[in-house]
Amino acid sequence: MPQIDQNEPIKIYTIPTCSDCHFAKRYFNEHQVPYVDYNCEDNLEYAKEVLELTGKQTVPTILIKDKVFIGFAENLTEIADLLL
Repeated sequence: MPQIDQNEPIKIYTIPTCSDCHFAKRYFNEHQVPYVDYNCEDNLEYAKEVLELTGKQTVPTILIKDKVFIGFAENLTEIADLLL
């Protein structure tokens, strides 16, 4: 089972219509990985944070400790490796 510091949950920047965002959140829920969902559609400040972090406006943007991932499915192997 993935072991993540409960005091530092994963941050995931999403929008409601993003299927890759839903896939990421479902994966984290199924593996009992704590995360905080930052909805970029509801709060434009979150969208600005994504742009500052990545230089892009792409979701999902996922932060695990100091690593930034743009997209979930294409980064699944590396993300899973970090969580094990």
